[in-house]
This record gives sequence, structure tokens and C-alpha cells, in this order.
Amino acid sequence: MQKRDIGALVVCLVALLSAAASAQTSRLAATPPMGWNSWNHFAEKVDDATIRAQADAMVSSGMRDAGYVYINIDDTWEGKRDEKGIIHPNAKFPDMKALADYVHSKGLKLGIYSGPGTKTCGGYEASFGHEDQDAQTYADWGIDYLKYDLCSYNDEVINKQPTPEAQHQKMLEAYTKMHEALKKTGRPIVFSLCQYGLQNVWRWGASVGGNLWRTTGDIGDSYESMASIGFSQAGLSHFAGPGHWNDVDMLEIGNGGMKLEEYRTHMSLWALLAAPLLAGNDLTKMTPETIALLTNREVIAIDQDRLGVQGDRVYAEGPSEFWARPLADGSKAVGVFNRRDTWTKEAYIDVDLRALGFEGGAKVRDIWQGKDLGVLKGTFKLKVPAHGVALLKICKQR
Repeated sequence: MQKRDIGALVVCLVALLSAAASAQTSRLAATPPMGWNSWNHFAEKVDDATIRAQADAMVSSGMRDAGYVYINIDDTWEGKRDEKGIIHPNAKFPDMKALADYVHSKGLKLGIYSGPGTKTCGGYEASFGHEDQDAQTYADWGIDYLKYDLCSYNDEVINKQPTPEAQHQKMLEAYTKMHEALKKTGRPIVFSLCQYGLQNVWRWGASVGGNLWRTTGDIGDSYESMASIGFSQAGLSHFAGPGHWNDVDMLEIGNGGMKLEEYRTHMSLWALLAAPLLAGNDLTKMTPETIALLTNREVIAIDQDRLGVQGDRVYAEGPSEFWARPLADGSKAVGVFNRRDTWTKEAYIDVDLRALGFEGGAKVRDIWQGKDLGVLKGTFKLKVPAHGVALLKICKQR
């Protein structure tokens, strides 16, 4: 083989490898991440044993097989830096690499937490000035996901800037710096921006390497908190897509603060919003009801639909709201939400197929009921509990 032929072959191989690397990068968070996060239930009480137990339960409950793969450690894992500036976990996590290996052995992935300031929300060591070191440490441990929380950086840097433009620039710089540090490691690590929707993050989150970004403040385990967050997402659908998602915070399902119908609303709304599905309960103590909610395959299929189009509000009529999401198979997922107070118990809601984009007859399936409603036309009625939902899959009749 002549030298020029060898050279051409090398060029081709490099091009192929570059294309493969690019394709691999584009596949990171191609659908909204699914998994579990420690904060909602365990907060500062999380430790190595808890993480291992949650990983075991994610497998035994069937959640892993339903698509949940990330086991994410939130704040309070951090210890001190050594003389070289390298971060070490505290006594609650004696060997982070061994923990990652254990989680990986279960067919799962491990996530971790830090922030761009000097301290995390809990007052622990964050990543300011150590971005490259921390990213490499995470990669060496085998970390697959980083939640990067604004916290102290907001007071230390952002709020000290003289103009809104300067504040915005510092925000971009902080998240870009960690994104570049993660890229340098060569390890695919999902980058989760946690800065509570400040400065309209949905407009620029993808440009700083975010795979997902929080659009609101923290969720609480109540209908009022969940609904105020979920229903506030109207108008944000065109900012999300494969590899970059609007994050409406973690699921509260199973923590006990809501009724069954309210948790169904929670799960349905998050699926329609193409939101990350990160459980926040104790996976070792789930009731069959909680498992059924979290692992409903038809609901998860909506959230993980490969078309990657976030749903949006189509119309509202008094306390009834109608949200829809186009799916890859040409159908639509539709949520019919009853936001009336619970003293009303239930309501019969008129569903106008024409307003939802179905002029002729359409096949309608009720997902939570697990039954087909047949071919319907025009307007039909659904009985929906207060604070509840009817989640439908609707396809045009051919």
C-alpha cells in the first residue's frame, strides 16, 4: 500500500471515529433522564449504605427494567480537599469508587452533586476554582451524572455584578466552565443545571452544555407545590428536545404527602412535559400502589417518546386544563386535568377532540384505566376526580 493510500485510510478512520464520538455525545440524555435522587426523602442523612440499598431496590422493584437507571447522590457527601486540592468524600462515603462499581454492577449509573460556588447549599465544599480537578475526580470514580447547584455562587459572584448583563455573563461562565471540564475527562457525564429557572435558563441552558436545567424552585410533597410547578410550564415546550430538557424537579410519588389521584396527576404531567423522571422516595419501602405509579409502561413511554417534543397546554376551561404532546407514532398524549378543589370530589369534563386537533373520528385509550374507549367523534365526557387526571392516547382513525 502506498503512503498516500495509508494517509487517506488514516484520514477516513479519524473521520469515522470523530463521527462515532459525535454520535455518542448526541445520545447523552437523548430522552429525559430517569432514576432516583437522595434529597427529597433522605436529605443530609444519605450515606453509602443508603445508596446501595436504593440501587438494590431499584432492581428488585422492577424500576430499572422500566427505564430508571440513575442513582443520584445529592448534597452532603463532600469532605475536605487534600494538599493538592483534590476533593474527597466524607466519612459517610468511605470509598466512592467502590460505590460506583457496586451501582454499575446492578446495571445502573451513579450521579453526584456540586456547585459553581465555594460552598454547596448545605455548606459543604463546592467546585469554585477546582472545576477541572473535580470533573476528573468524578470521572475517575465512575460518575455518570452531575447536578450542579447555584447556591453560594449567587451571593458570592452573581449578586455582586453591577448590571443584569454582567450577572448573566457570570452565570454563563460558571456553567460553561464545568461543562468544558466534564468534556475534557472524556467520560459521558450528564450535566444537570440547578439554578431554579433564573435568567430564563431555558433560553441558554443548552448553549452552556446543559442536558437539563431546572425551570422552577424546589418541589414539595403537596398538591399545591406540584401543581404550581407543573402547570407553570406552559409556553416552554419549544426550548426542550433530545439532549436538553426542561427540568421541573424530582418526583414526590411515594413520600406520602399527596393522595393517589394527585400522584397520578404528578406522574402524568411530568410525562407530558418530557420531564426527567427522578424518583425522590425511599425505594426500599414502596407500596405496590407506588410501584405501579412509577413503573406504568404506557406513561413512561410518553415521557421517553423518541420524537422528544415536550407537551404544552392546548386550552383551559375554568378549572379544567387540556395538555397535549405529539408522539413519534403520529398519535397524541392528552392530559385532561381537573384542578377543582377536592371537596367537589369529581367532575364530568367535556373533551373536544376538534380542539385537540382531531376533526374526524379518533381512537381513544385511557392509560391509567388501561382500556380502550373506542372510536369517538366531536365531544365526549370524562369523569375526572378533583385534583386528578385522565391521561389519554389519541390516534386519528384511518
